[in-house]
Amino acid sequence: MPVDLSYVACFVGTLVALYVTYWIYRWRNPKCNGVLPPGSMGLPLIGETIQLVIPSASLDLPPFIKHRMKRYGPIFRTNVAGRPVIITTDPEFNHFLLRQDGKLVDTWSMDTFAEVFDQASQSSRKYTRNLTLNHFGVEALRGKLLPQMHAMVQRTLSTWSSKESVEVKSESVTMAIDFAAKQIFSGDAPAKISDMFRDLVEGLMSFPINIPGTSHHKCLKIHKKVREIMRDVVTKRLADQSERIRGDLLDHIIKDKNTESFLNEDFIVQLMFGLLFVTSDSISTTLALAFKFLEENPLVLEELIAEHDDIVKKREDPESSLTWNEYKSMSFTLQVINEVLRLGNIAPGFFRRALKDIPVNGYTIPKGWVIMIATAGLHLNATHFEDPLKFNPWRWKQIEAGVVSKCFMPFGSGLKQCAGAEYSRVLIATFLHVLVTKYRWSMVKGGKIVRSPIIRFPDGFHYKISEGKK
Repeated sequence: MPVDLSYVACFVGTLVALYVTYWIYRWRNPKCNGVLPPGSMGLPLIGETIQLVIPSASLDLPPFIKHRMKRYGPIFRTNVAGRPVIITTDPEFNHFLLRQDGKLVDTWSMDTFAEVFDQASQSSRKYTRNLTLNHFGVEALRGKLLPQMHAMVQRTLSTWSSKESVEVKSESVTMAIDFAAKQIFSGDAPAKISDMFRDLVEGLMSFPINIPGTSHHKCLKIHKKVREIMRDVVTKRLADQSERIRGDLLDHIIKDKNTESFLNEDFIVQLMFGLLFVTSDSISTTLALAFKFLEENPLVLEELIAEHDDIVKKREDPESSLTWNEYKSMSFTLQVINEVLRLGNIAPGFFRRALKDIPVNGYTIPKGWVIMIATAGLHLNATHFEDPLKFNPWRWKQIEAGVVSKCFMPFGSGLKQCAGAEYSRVLIATFLHVLVTKYRWSMVKGGKIVRSPIIRFPDGFHYKISEGKK
């Protein structure tokens, strides 16, 4: 008896339709031993990734987060690049969560970050943190780095003032990387490496599709080139049979190779790469925003100049280097830095992965789900920061310590706070000290700010730097 092909086709089509319907239902309604936080999983496979990366020309909360907070509250679910994610802007829950590392959650990296920052570096976090604090922490800053920073900033601004104009963000990347390179391997960063790091940042928040022409593909190519440069540095140092002691971070690592089995060449290369990365982008972005905010807020600039003029007047030699005690006396300067960091929201958030089901506010975050602590939702919280989009350094006089610990975390929080946090503050404060006591500046081009979701300056921040105070 002949088979009715139309019947077979109809039957197969029905099965496919049922399967697709069921698959879409499961996509929109993931399994959960309880009630999921409210939200949407978006389109199959891509989730809500497109909505997340839509640019916004504002320092305000990214529209993706702002609109969903209004609709769902401070904790909601979404899906990014095919991965279920919980986004939280709840200060109390975030504070709790960041103290549960290794218990309820562990540190997690987005796919692009995981490819660029190898998991090997995470297996030895304690060593990496201690090493970083040894060479970039308070004792190193107080003992040797601060005068070196002061001299470096003086040279940098002198060079900038000789030019028609400078793009502050990119030039600051070069400054930060060159200085960090001297501490890490006693050398200037190879030519164009600062440009590579700048392009690398652009690709880190891209959709993880590794095909030619995509930002992700470009990011991985740049990462490979930079690592090759770092590997060449390490290989030459390891082959150097002389007993010359440089006292840099690479010397320290090579000495530790005899006792730490995980210190292979790949680990060393990745560690050096990571340190150069974290000491470049946040500092350069903060400095670029500081130029803009100070120019737009003359009363803030006036008080900042007064504080630094007072420091210079108290010195026996006005041209002497900045001291640690002088840095610690910069109360208003540190308020200015805090306010730039608060408004800048340079890091879009911190990521954790649930090690077990986590109950919160009557909902359940399933084991294995990613949790994004959205710092912008904390830094721009109107309950704790009145008129949150206003640049107001004086607000930091009244903010309570509890609010700071729960709602202000530009460098992380608690034991997981970035080991280079104080290093970044000191370098920025030193730069501002030299800038406001010896130079004036005016924007000649650019100034546009875009979030997508990281902060970018598409036209750059081009300034004319001139000798002589504002």
